Amino acid sequence: MFSVNHQKFMEMDELSLNKVPYFFIVDFLAQNVETFKQDEIEKSGLLIDFQNFSNVKEQQALSKNTEWKSFPETLESFKIGFDKVQKNIRFGNSYLVNYTRKTKIETNLTVEEIFHHSSAKYKVFYKDFFVFFSPETFIKIINGKIFTYPMKGTIDASVENAAEVLRNDIKEKAEHYTVVDLLRNDLSMVADDVKVDKFQYIDFIKTQQKDLYAMSSEISGILKPEFDGKLGSIMKKLLPAGSILGAPKPKTLEIILDAEGYDRGYYTGVCGWFDGKNLDSCVMIRFIEKEGDALYFKSGGGITHMSRLEDEYQEMKNKIYVPIH
Repeated sequence: MFSVNHQKFMEMDELSLNKVPYFFIVDFLAQNVETFKQDEIEKSGLLIDFQNFSNVKEQQALSKNTEWKSFPETLESFKIGFDKVQKNIRFGNSYLVNYTRKTKIETNLTVEEIFHHSSAKYKVFYKDFFVFFSPETFIKIINGKIFTYPMKGTIDASVENAAEVLRNDIKEKAEHYTVVDLLRNDLSMVADDVKVDKFQYIDFIKTQQKDLYAMSSEISGILKPEFDGKLGSIMKKLLPAGSILGAPKPKTLEIILDAEGYDRGYYTGVCGWFDGKNLDSCVMIRFIEKEGDALYFKSGGGITHMSRLEDEYQEMKNKIYVPIH
């Protein structure tokens, strides 16, 4: 259906086997793969702010009030793809589909200002083309151990007992179990002794529009000898990321490409920093992209047989925010 960029993944292997520090970006369909050695990052127009790597200079405080408007599609328009997804789930073609939409936004901030003034675990500004501020780790590799942290399930933090409500919500729970299961299987392709270390822990995410709680789990394993030091081969096996795709993967990808009707591009791809020994990487969500003079925010959520149209539409809209306080 589409071809993965094998050549670029081989280049990634070569760099990591030689313990060369580099940053990489892979789009959703793993067709565009870019690598930047440490000394190439500055020249590339990339700004990166990860927990253990940053090339960002100290910024002045924002001197203007943030203006922010979004123009979500109508419920009727959202329903067209949603119905396609639900039909496939009813036919047994998939049991979890991550359905995403593209929403026009207007703001008085530039893409670069959004990068500098939003707070998130992972932030990247890419050549004045896109910016993201992601709370979601993809994989970490630390001393030969591989970790992944699937994040599935969010709730408005203002709901009474929000964290408990989220933890016990049948639909969110089912979705979380599915993704944990999927990623445990994925990790088993590249690692032995795979296990769930922490299950359904809750993170608090502060934003200007509303505060959210998100639910995550931690899964780990020991890299198989044949994947040791081969970052490209690992990525090729694991992508697209299960948490933003669904299960089973190949059929679900077909459903997504049909139901969404737009090109995700780099949105829901992954990027990461390899320091010569260890890796930290993230899923590129909470994503704003420039098309001509317009800005678009891409967001979505997991659909299961229990999903209600209005709830999923609301969740897609809830995620259109910028974490600037």
